[in-house]
Amino acid sequence: MHKYLLYGSYTAEGFKGLLAEGGPKRVEAVRIAVESVGGTLESFYFSLGENDFYVIVDLPDNVSATAFSMAGNASTYFTIKTVSLLTPEELDKSLSLKVNYRYPGT
Repeated sequence: MHKYLLYGSYTAEGFKGLLAEGGPKRVEAVRIAVESVGGTLESFYFSLGENDFYVIVDLPDNVSATAFSMAGNASTYFTIKTVSLLTPEELDKSLSLKVNYRYPGT
């Protein structure tokens, strides 16, 4: 399983739905959607500021994450962005790889 951060903003339509249903029903709907692509919902937070929600999920792979993100973005209720999260061990593993890359102008 891979961990992803999903964050985004509701549209006016989405806020109307939140007003009608409330937060817990939205979290449950997201949990069901995440499980439908083989994942689990770790946390869901509503927020103030530039973004309206932050969600952390475990999903099987990038294909599942893409399907989940595209389903959300195809709606008129919110926009969502997806970030793949790395564990400290994954970061160390990536740091051990040597990349043969020439920088521009060098």
